[in-house]
Amino acid sequence: MCSKPNIRHITGVIPAMLSTFDEQEQLDLKRSGLLVEHLIASGVHGLYITGSTGEGFLMTIEERKRFAQEVVQRVNNRIPVIVHVGAISTKLGIELAQHAQAIGADAISSVPPFYYQYTPDEIFRYYEDLCSSVDLPMIVYNIALATLMGNDLVLRLATIDGVCGLKFTGTQHHDMALLKERLGPDFMVYSGCDEMATQGLLAGSDGLIGSFYNIIPDVFLKIYDLCQKGCYTQAMEVQRHATRFIVEAVRYGHFGVIKQLLTDSGVDVGPVRRPFNRPSQEVMDRMWAFIDGMHDQLLMDFASHKR
Repeated sequence: MCSKPNIRHITGVIPAMLSTFDEQEQLDLKRSGLLVEHLIASGVHGLYITGSTGEGFLMTIEERKRFAQEVVQRVNNRIPVIVHVGAISTKLGIELAQHAQAIGADAISSVPPFYYQYTPDEIFRYYEDLCSSVDLPMIVYNIALATLMGNDLVLRLATIDGVCGLKFTGTQHHDMALLKERLGPDFMVYSGCDEMATQGLLAGSDGLIGSFYNIIPDVFLKIYDLCQKGCYTQAMEVQRHATRFIVEAVRYGHFGVIKQLLTDSGVDVGPVRRPFNRPSQEVMDRMWAFIDGMHDQLLMDFASHKR
C-alpha cells in the first residue's frame, strides 16, 4: 500500500509539457510561463514536466531543476504538477526527486534506468531508492523507449511503498486493463499513447498524459468528457480525427512540429534542442494545409488561431 500523499485527484487530460528554449537552445523560462498560462487557460487538469516530450534527457540536471522550479511556482497550486526525475543513475534520480519535493511538486515520475540493460532486481532497487528518498508519490513511467517492462515487474514495483501510479505508454491496452484490475481503484493508471487515448480510457485508465495535449488540448478534453459521460462512439469519432493529425505530425518529427505549430498560432515556445531537427517552412506549410483540409471543427478552431 502507498503511504505517500494520495494522487486520486490527479486525473483527466495532463499534457507532457514541452520545455522551452531560445534560438541558441538555452533554457527560456519566460517562454515556459507563456505555455503554462496557455495550457491552464485551455482547461487541462495537470502538467507532466521534464519527461520525453519535455526533452528532459537533453537537459542538464541544473536545467531540469530550474525549469521544474519555474513551472511549479508559475502554476501556484492551480493544477497538479508531476515532475519526471528519471535518470540512468540512481544518485541523479534521487537528487532530482529531492529537488521536486523541495519546490512543492505534487508527484514524481521516472522511467526505469536504461541503456545498460539493468536486471529486474536492479530496476526494483532503483525505484525503491528513489521512493525512500522523498515523501512524494511515484508514478512509474513504462515506455518502450526505455524498454517496456512486463506486467510481472510492474506488479512487483507496485509493492514498493511510494509507488502510487503508472504511466503506460504502449499499445497493449489489454495489459493496461489487467494491471488496473489487479492494482485496484487507488492505484492510478495513465494512458500515454495520444493516438489511442479513447482506447486507453476504455481500458480503465484514470487519465491521459501525452505530447499532443500541448497543441490540441481541446480535442482531448472533448474525448475525456465524452468518455466520462459514456459516449464512447462519439469519443472514437473525435479520436479518429485526432489520430489522423498525430500520424501526419509524426511523419515530420513531431516534437519540432508541435513546437512550431504552437509558435505559429501565437504561443511562442521556441525551438527543439539538437539533435532534433527544426521543421522546415515547407514541412510547416504541409502541416497547416493538412490541418486546413481535415474539416474537423475542433481542429478548424485551432487553425483559426494561426498567425
